[in-house]
Amino acid sequence: MLKHGMQKFVVRIRNMKLQNKLMLGYVLVCVIPLSFVSAFIFQQSARGLEDSSEEFASLYTSQIRTTLNEFLKEYEEVTKSVLVDNDIIYSLGEARNLPFDELIDQRLAVQRLLMRVALLKSEMSSVMLVSRDNSVYQFSNSTNKINENALLAQKWYTRLRNSSETFFITGLHDRSYYEDNGEGAVVTAGRVLFSSDGAYAGMLLIDLDPFTLLQLDHEFIQARDKYGISVVITNLQQQIVYHSDAASGRISWKQVLDSGQEYIQDKKDKNHIVLLSSTSQGELFIKTEIPRSKLLKKINQIKGMTVIVILMSCLIITLFSFGLSYTITKPIKALRRSMKQAEVGQYLAIEKEQTGDEIGSLVHSYNKMIITIRTLIEDVYIGEIKQRQAKFIALQNQINPHMLYNTLESIRMKALVKDDDETADMIKILARMFRLTLNKEGRLHSVKHELEYTANYLQLQNIRFDNSFRLELNLPDEMLECSIIPLVFQPIVENSINHGFEDYSRIMTITIEGRWTEQGEMLFRITDDGAGMSLDKRAQLLAALDGAESHKYKLEDVNEQPEKGLGLQNIAERIKLHYGDRYYLTIVAGIQDGTSIEILIPSSGRDQG
Repeated sequence: MLKHGMQKFVVRIRNMKLQNKLMLGYVLVCVIPLSFVSAFIFQQSARGLEDSSEEFASLYTSQIRTTLNEFLKEYEEVTKSVLVDNDIIYSLGEARNLPFDELIDQRLAVQRLLMRVALLKSEMSSVMLVSRDNSVYQFSNSTNKINENALLAQKWYTRLRNSSETFFITGLHDRSYYEDNGEGAVVTAGRVLFSSDGAYAGMLLIDLDPFTLLQLDHEFIQARDKYGISVVITNLQQQIVYHSDAASGRISWKQVLDSGQEYIQDKKDKNHIVLLSSTSQGELFIKTEIPRSKLLKKINQIKGMTVIVILMSCLIITLFSFGLSYTITKPIKALRRSMKQAEVGQYLAIEKEQTGDEIGSLVHSYNKMIITIRTLIEDVYIGEIKQRQAKFIALQNQINPHMLYNTLESIRMKALVKDDDETADMIKILARMFRLTLNKEGRLHSVKHELEYTANYLQLQNIRFDNSFRLELNLPDEMLECSIIPLVFQPIVENSINHGFEDYSRIMTITIEGRWTEQGEMLFRITDDGAGMSLDKRAQLLAALDGAESHKYKLEDVNEQPEKGLGLQNIAERIKLHYGDRYYLTIVAGIQDGTSIEILIPSSGRDQG
């Protein structure tokens, strides 16, 4: 099936016009390499851009890791600064046993400690100190107070109270323990405090806005927003500490708190580039995600431009190939049309100005050949006409009509004197026939003249064969005045007598009918009831008549011996030559007895050849 399809395709390509072949070849030769080169450049560009983007993402992640390391180092130092006043912190658990004035002094000392810590970093929203007896001391840059009971009831606090961590960063949690119960989320950095003997002394808590965890350059923020980079920071407990989408306002912190695990899960798909990292001490983990759709936005633009360039190139190449192939095939088509005209006998040169290439040289040589052929044909044709005219003039000079008429009349008078009426009648009829053929004086030969000539000929044959023939005419009166070439009916009647008359015991009837066709042309039928002809003879004659069109311009051989009379092929050739290929002489099929000849000529009788 595939082989058959390939063969059919090859045949179709082979049979295509030359212009289509050239245009298709130009398009394929130009478009295929262009497509391959464009695809190769696109792939290399995409690969290079993706590699560059991964390098940028790695650099971006490295910047985040450096920033977080500095953040952790700073806050570890900040939380350690309270250990200088370890005696004050350890004595907080004995606050209930102190006198009132000492209790006031202790609270003032703790406030000064917390204020000193808060002044170290301006981004701290609240600094809290929880003693071992769960007393809460706080310092805030705002008037917003903390609900102690709500703070102590937080899950994250309960976990840290029972953990062995010294310095910690909690995950995102809500602000429900603030008296205003405001929206948003905070991150708490802190340290578990121990006495000199290692006993639990309390916990330092610092609430921070998550946005303050990463202090990135303006260029990095622009790159993050441009490429849709998402950064998620988690702690050891797999809790989200920071989310770039929430920090930039794309999503709310509440959405992060409600669907925290969804953002932590690894996306193992081809639509994202994921880079993982962690801080130097492993306290925090960084996950950077870059959507390939935005990362490859430029390469997709390049892809679109590449497709547009290829389509525009295809259009330009198609138009160029059409114009180029047209300039090549136009003279070839003109040459082909001229050759077809030469096939039907019209030897016309290509008149348009030709180019100086090989095709133009070919057309120039063809024009010279056509002119040479036409010149040779005209020379031969004119020579043949002159030869025929010379023979006709010589014949006319040999046969002077007046001398011939006078001589025939003298012979007829002598026959009458000797009472030979039959000879006199034959001479009289012969004189009439000569008058019809020799004394036209430039007038057209009509159907009426042709019928008179045929009737006179048959009258002579009746004298010779003792009235054995009868001529019946059936033609419209208006048809009698139409012109016709001479010697058309009489040779056919003569053939009927020579080949069809065998039975002397009966009269042979020859009928000449004429009628108008639907196109207004004259259709004649000459029918006899003679012996007819065999099938082989009829086939031979039909073949000769069918070749009349190709033989109508064939010149006579000078050395050819003259025939006894004019045959059917000669009449058919003269009809084709004089009236055109539409008109004909043929043998009517289906006639049982005798022979029927049919002739079609134009009604006006004008020269159509």
